[in-house]
Amino acid sequence: MQDLFHKKAESWDEEQIRIVGAKKIADAITAKMELNNTMEIMDFGVGTGLLGFEIAKITKKVYGVDTSESMIKKLKEKNNSEIHIETFCQDIIKEPLKKTFDGIISSMTLHHIENIKDFFETIYKNINENGFIAIADLELEDGTFHSDNTGVFHFGFDENALSKIVLACGFKDVKFVNIDTINKPEKDFRIFLLTARR
Repeated sequence: MQDLFHKKAESWDEEQIRIVGAKKIADAITAKMELNNTMEIMDFGVGTGLLGFEIAKITKKVYGVDTSESMIKKLKEKNNSEIHIETFCQDIIKEPLKKTFDGIISSMTLHHIENIKDFFETIYKNINENGFIAIADLELEDGTFHSDNTGVFHFGFDENALSKIVLACGFKDVKFVNIDTINKPEKDFRIFLLTARR
């Protein structure tokens, strides 16, 4: 499997916009979901753990899933005895995890997933009864968010279309809220948080 983030991983955490963005997403998730220290959470598209480590501070355990070995390598360098993310480097749509979780979180990864319906059908099986999903990503954009669209399958998402897919895969209480705007020189890009229950 090609590691599209091989060159980006080394300097990923150096961009302040990513650090601030992940913290905003973490704050939005904790405001919407009642997290506690008994919960086991999956961070899908964990990357270097910018979101996962924030959530790990208030939950029992975070498991990070990513297809990029380079990103997971950077994450592991940040693990310590006080805060630790266990990682899986695999495509869980092709090779599903057998474990279930109290919640699944994700930050800016959904637009890199080719088949959205397959993704939601897969993670539905990984969530405990009444468990939650909290997924942050781009609202519809014109394809200019990334300077290189290699590995980008969706230029953001339409709320109604995405909501229909999530509901069709068995989730309930689907909600969207705008949580951030990323200001780039050319234009602004809005970020949503999708939450739902199993």
